[in-house]
Amino acid sequence: MPGGGTRTFLEPDHYEASLRQAQIDAVIVPQEKFRARLTWAELHHLQVLRCEETSPHVAYLQLAPGPAFVSLSAESKPLPVLRGTEMEPGDIIFHSRGERLHQSTPGPFVWNVIAIDPAQFEHYGRALAGVPFSLPPKGRTLQPSHRVTIGLRRLHSRICRLAETKPKTLSHSEVARAIEQALIQMLVTCLTTAGARTDGHAKRRHAEIMVRFEEVLAEHLSGPLQIPELCALVAVSELTLRLCCTEFLGTSPAEYVQLRRLKEVRRVLRDATSKTENIAEVAHRFGFAELGHFAETYQATFGETPSTTLQRIPGMRLASP
Repeated sequence: MPGGGTRTFLEPDHYEASLRQAQIDAVIVPQEKFRARLTWAELHHLQVLRCEETSPHVAYLQLAPGPAFVSLSAESKPLPVLRGTEMEPGDIIFHSRGERLHQSTPGPFVWNVIAIDPAQFEHYGRALAGVPFSLPPKGRTLQPSHRVTIGLRRLHSRICRLAETKPKTLSHSEVARAIEQALIQMLVTCLTTAGARTDGHAKRRHAEIMVRFEEVLAEHLSGPLQIPELCALVAVSELTLRLCCTEFLGTSPAEYVQLRRLKEVRRVLRDATSKTENIAEVAHRFGFAELGHFAETYQATFGETPSTTLQRIPGMRLASP
């Protein structure tokens, strides 16, 4: 049923859970105290999202294979780095189905997303274009005209504004259908008129390495795996992995692994059913041997001590709409 809403989050895990409802599986690693606001609008055959985050982060995203996802660049900088390439003003990215990619941001940013039913999109596309029409199978970064870019941004912004202020308006079937058709028409115009920017072979190869890196890391977060061992499992040299992490994440492999492990420690402490959970044991479980250094790093990353996280009531870090 059409509708919309908005919500603010103070915990990455809760934010990730809401993104999963939008069929985006995300692992978000904040580099400062976290705060995000998610606005969504559900229409008949598509979903509109605006993700606003106030601090730098790195993220590993897995898009569901069913919908077709489109990312829009924001009007303000800084722009996120997607797949190791900084988005340019005016970029419209049609993602490949089920794409797995990295996203990094140097500061506060806005990520605009549209998820659409592919069959409906192609049906409308054929009707609007008057010629055979299909989505690009491998994804594509388009650079449409300034007029088209501004029109698409404004329409996306108006939909999100309705979701924030008048969500009941979106629940009216005919209103939702009219908005949806206008948005699809803009997207079809992008695909049929805009020039494309493509990644080279090296960039695609590095993207494959980073996906494998994430797969290996997910299997070994609870052990003291060293970088040489990690590289061996990924089947790349240390130099190559360092280059890829710098390119895609803006950080070194060791720093990223540490952030991922800190995130897991925080998740365990936050969700602990007993306030007597042993912090030292949890830290050791995720590869932190020096507790003094662990506590300092934890506080610098999350703005609070591990014991403060442990004492917090589970779920209270989810802010109200």
